[in-house]
Amino acid sequence: MDFGVNLRAPIRVLIHGVSGRMGLEVLSALAQTNWVEPVGGIRGNNSSGKFVIPNSSDSIPLFPTVDSAIRETSPDVMVDFTNADASMDAAGQALTSGVNLVIGTTGLSENHLDWLNSKSIEQGLGVIVAPNFALGAVLLIHLARLVSKHFDHAEIIEAHHDGKIDSPSGTSIAIAEALTSNRPTEFVRPQPERENLPESRGADYRGVSIHSMRLPGKLAQHELTLGAGGQTFSLKHDTVSRECYRPGILSAVSRVMEVNGLMLGLDKVLEL
Repeated sequence: MDFGVNLRAPIRVLIHGVSGRMGLEVLSALAQTNWVEPVGGIRGNNSSGKFVIPNSSDSIPLFPTVDSAIRETSPDVMVDFTNADASMDAAGQALTSGVNLVIGTTGLSENHLDWLNSKSIEQGLGVIVAPNFALGAVLLIHLARLVSKHFDHAEIIEAHHDGKIDSPSGTSIAIAEALTSNRPTEFVRPQPERENLPESRGADYRGVSIHSMRLPGKLAQHELTLGAGGQTFSLKHDTVSRECYRPGILSAVSRVMEVNGLMLGLDKVLEL
């Protein structure tokens, strides 16, 4: 994939949450790309020293706090894959220090997003927040928006590994938001006359039912099914390896250098 990057010096990238599953994937992707330079990683618990790059003998410096990492590495961009509270704390420090942000952390509220937008505009910086960096998942969200006005019933099933800390997934919520954004009325959500077990119809987002599975052996899966008289229409995306996130993350790191304010969703980055 051509990211259109033509800079004199590599983009200096700091990774918040470097030892997590996605942090490791980000580090590996950055280390294999010549127009970016991973300059450090942040991990709590008084971490310091060196952090070895996956499948490499090279390493990056490891820091216990965001402020110490920024002070020592002078990054252009910080990539964040942590949790909502840690992400927002880090975002405040990064934006105040003149660092652009790419955030893959899910669970950010509308208030969080509003603050990120106003603060980044105030600082003249860019922030990209994306619930999913897999191209197929982003296309699913895009297609959901296109087809939603042709059906009145919609349900989403999402499945993730048993270590995922939130439910439903940020991607499933993004699919539901896309579905409801392109129609004047809510979806029809049939309710049983008798519910043998509470909440068996799943979560309710403006008439869209969302069902979450958490299982060992799963990575990430999202399936949207829409229904009308005599027919159903389904869209499904499976993540079988975190390698699929790399092109999206690299696209966001490249694009955020040109953004002023908040850009929400990888679809904006890809100009879908």
